[in-house]
Amino acid sequence: MTEVTKEQILETLKTVRGPDLEHNIVELGMISDVFISDGKVYFSITVPAERANELEPLRLAAERVTRELPGVKGALVTLTADKKAAPASAPAARPAAGAPHGHSHAPQQQPPRAGKIGVPGINAIIAVASGKGGVGKSTTAVNLALGLSANGLRVGILDADIYGPSMPRLLKISGRPTQIDGRIINPMENYGLKVMSMGFLVDEETAMIWRGPMVQSALLQMLREVAWGELDVLVVDMPPGTGDAQLTMAQQVPLAGAVIVSTPQDLALIDARKGLNMFRKVEVPVLGIVENMSYFIAPDTGTRYDIFGHGGARKEAERIGIPFLGEVPLTINIRETSDAGTPLVASEPNGVVAGIYREIASKVWAQLGGQPQRQAPAIVFE
Repeated sequence: MTEVTKEQILETLKTVRGPDLEHNIVELGMISDVFISDGKVYFSITVPAERANELEPLRLAAERVTRELPGVKGALVTLTADKKAAPASAPAARPAAGAPHGHSHAPQQQPPRAGKIGVPGINAIIAVASGKGGVGKSTTAVNLALGLSANGLRVGILDADIYGPSMPRLLKISGRPTQIDGRIINPMENYGLKVMSMGFLVDEETAMIWRGPMVQSALLQMLREVAWGELDVLVVDMPPGTGDAQLTMAQQVPLAGAVIVSTPQDLALIDARKGLNMFRKVEVPVLGIVENMSYFIAPDTGTRYDIFGHGGARKEAERIGIPFLGEVPLTINIRETSDAGTPLVASEPNGVVAGIYREIASKVWAQLGGQPQRQAPAIVFE
């Protein structure tokens, strides 16, 4: 099959008229960088935030003409707004989320206010975040999701790390997801979790060099054009830091709350505070802090060692008045099961560490009970 080029795509998009009905969307400068990988095309269309709902047919038209090009296996197109297109105060007129599915132990889902799109069928979306890498955030996210599932909930997990997706490895999933009518993606599944990751869509060796709008486009596509079905909770494994991907999820997704992962040492706590402050600024409640690698138990003697110090995250939680969710020890089993794609909560469900994760999951779910999903300001990329 002949590979499609960026030039061919832009030429085809010139057949789509812009909002003024006189010029096309390419001439009007509405198209972001076009990214092509394995025959799949990704781009976003910049529109005024207040006209997002009205211009949805424009997005569909661009997606359709792109998908019809020879050599194109699929197209992921989304609308985005930036400061040039609309003032920060302008709300995006988006359709409301679907009604809650009425599952007996799920919190009541509130329809998002203007400017945010909910995800029909998903009652609560929570982010697992950290201010820096290397603190075991993704391992925590996976075991938290499995803990929620073990506690009887219907759970999915979205890998929001575009540049370094880890869910395929952590959950031992390979292959490509199938599509419904060439557009809606069926999530992958393992251990009772529904899973979506850029790692399923792009080859592992592919270098991801996207800028802000492209990251935003891919994330929202993986969230909103996936057949998640009915879920009590969708856990979003955020990339480390407070960059474009984090802002996209915090500002455009109706997050019910965020869980911050840190290690006990002061440096990690300083970075964790950045994540806390980001969520607070966009009015996303912080559900609490998990202290990962809290202590080490020697496998041969059972002696406990506080390698990174101990209790720093608990003290930080107390200092700023947010819940402390629990301490997860540093064990060889956690590393080995993560590398093998057999997370502890699934592979050793009756073990001590699995019990810790289930307890953390219970505390998170208790806070979500009866708590409506919140709105955030309209997104603006500087």
